Amino acid sequence: MLPVISSHLWWAGLRRSICLNRPVLSRQPLQRLHIRVGDRAELSRAFTQRDVVTFSELTGDVNPLHLNEDFAKHTKFGKTIVHGVLINGLISALLGTKMPGPGCVFLSQEIKFPAPLYVGEVVLASAEVQKLKRFIAVIAVSCFVVESKKTVMEGWVKVTVPEAPSS
Repeated sequence: MLPVISSHLWWAGLRRSICLNRPVLSRQPLQRLHIRVGDRAELSRAFTQRDVVTFSELTGDVNPLHLNEDFAKHTKFGKTIVHGVLINGLISALLGTKMPGPGCVFLSQEIKFPAPLYVGEVVLASAEVQKLKRFIAVIAVSCFVVESKKTVMEGWVKVTVPEAPSS
């Protein structure tokens, strides 16, 4: 038969034995980051109608606003527009290949699309590190049409920052 022990004493003893049995973690050396607040990167591209069709096929987003000129000409846009999420893909490419670079992971984002992007317009995606805390970066992002300076996407993303490669 088990001895009767108050649940509080039993729980405290269990917690103490768990803590005592847990291996002590050695202090990790501070990791080096290869980006700093104020760092910037850019990437430009012009999307083709084929890009838009391929994106529609891959995602299932077959909204005629993106694919059907006859439909789109009767909307406030006057012609087909590039998917907003396809534009946002430029930001993913920029962050994953240039800054912070390979190994970064999107954690969250907040974006808006103040104007449409039309097929064939050259868009410049830019990113600037606003905050950095441990391995998390908050980065301001935007995309604008090079010729007209029209902003087609803006916002911020939060990403993990990979450790700087060893030299």
